[in-house]
Amino acid sequence: YYYIHVDRRSNFLHREVLSIAAQLPNVRVTPWRMATIWGGASLLTMYLRSMEDLLKMTDWTWDFFINLSAADYPIRTNEQLVSFLSVYRNMNFIKSHGRDNARFIRKQGLDRLFYECDTHMWRLGDRKIPEGIAVDGGSDWFLLNRPFVDYVVNSKDELVSRMKRFYTYTLLPAESFFHTVLENSILCETMVDNNLRLTNWNRKLGCKCQYKHIVDWCGCSPNDFKPSDLPRFQQASRPTFFARKFEASVNQEIISQLDAFLFGEYPPGTPGLQAYWENIFEQETDRLSTLSDSTLSHYHAFARMGLSRAAASLQGHPNDNSCRYVAMSHPVSVHLYFLSDQFLGYLVHLVATNQASAQLESLETWVTPKDHFTLANLPNTNNRLQHIQVGSDWDPKERLFRNWGGLLGPEDEPVAVQRWSRSQSNLTATVVWIDPTNVIAATYDILVDASAEVTHYRPPLTSPLR
Repeated sequence: YYYIHVDRRSNFLHREVLSIAAQLPNVRVTPWRMATIWGGASLLTMYLRSMEDLLKMTDWTWDFFINLSAADYPIRTNEQLVSFLSVYRNMNFIKSHGRDNARFIRKQGLDRLFYECDTHMWRLGDRKIPEGIAVDGGSDWFLLNRPFVDYVVNSKDELVSRMKRFYTYTLLPAESFFHTVLENSILCETMVDNNLRLTNWNRKLGCKCQYKHIVDWCGCSPNDFKPSDLPRFQQASRPTFFARKFEASVNQEIISQLDAFLFGEYPPGTPGLQAYWENIFEQETDRLSTLSDSTLSHYHAFARMGLSRAAASLQGHPNDNSCRYVAMSHPVSVHLYFLSDQFLGYLVHLVATNQASAQLESLETWVTPKDHFTLANLPNTNNRLQHIQVGSDWDPKERLFRNWGGLLGPEDEPVAVQRWSRSQSNLTATVVWIDPTNVIAATYDILVDASAEVTHYRPPLTSPLR
């Protein structure tokens, strides 16, 4: 059975998941939605509410509650998972941090008071850990059996009620609540220190305080898997049934490889196997207010470019209006388009009136990015620079821009990213930003270590940008 919660900020995804659930008897969608931010107390609330719903579904007979995100993927078949859990149906699989407990409490911020408001976790001050409780924690990905789920949801024990109050004001509560309740309850002997997952940790890249805009704390996040990781799934010796993280926009090939490993190769010539589309705007489900003025202006410009290109195909035929259109309102939808794990642009869907037939037609414009970077001198031992990019929404963990097309507006905060070849010695590079009026807007030096491959910096430019 699959019980799916879709974040209330993802209206397009919610509509599509509802459509799928309507066709499958073992798939349901929560009738309520929350904005479950990273590290927020709302995530624990969502889990507990989902558990309560599932316990009330008398037509679903289930044994384990397994939480998965959109970035998780199976690395063993469902039959293998069922076979394993059938042997250990009385156990609870939850991974502990396995380190010094006092250090975990400090690092996790359990001795600090947090409050979630306006999709942000605000740190309010210090607090004391409840006395007489062995506080533990670790991974917030787990497999919990039905008796424990029922205990957590319905028990009136002081332990459960105290912990629910305590973790309402806790950062990353799902990484500690279930551990602590289980270890201090009568069910403590059912705990197995293993969550049956493989997580792609690279703390050098994943622990860069990238969630400071969401929480008043520093946290870590695992990296996305790539094709080179496939042997880790194939050769896993301990019981592992799921892995994270996967993102098709970052690398779809590893997902296709996993599918082939688990279920066999796709038939030759399967259409769209190397392609990936991701919706980033849908007029029917998203409000225009969710787009910045700059982004909406870009989408309109792309639509007009498509109509101009269509009209240009009639050059020399002034009386032929078969490909001449008048745009109607805003673009209907916008998708990112990837092929063979390369970003190839935006697909802008619009509705326009055909001037020849006076009928409304649906059109799609494919806008591809151009790389204008050129090196004055080829890379050598003294010139390690390979490429420079300017964009916004830089992801230091995956080392890419989440603003895939580099669409910049006057209120954006651009970042310059340099890619280097490795060398035997360090070097110092000077970066100069020149605005459209040919005035130097910023200049700075960066020290490039001999082993460095990527450097980035966001200069303090005057806003709005010129």
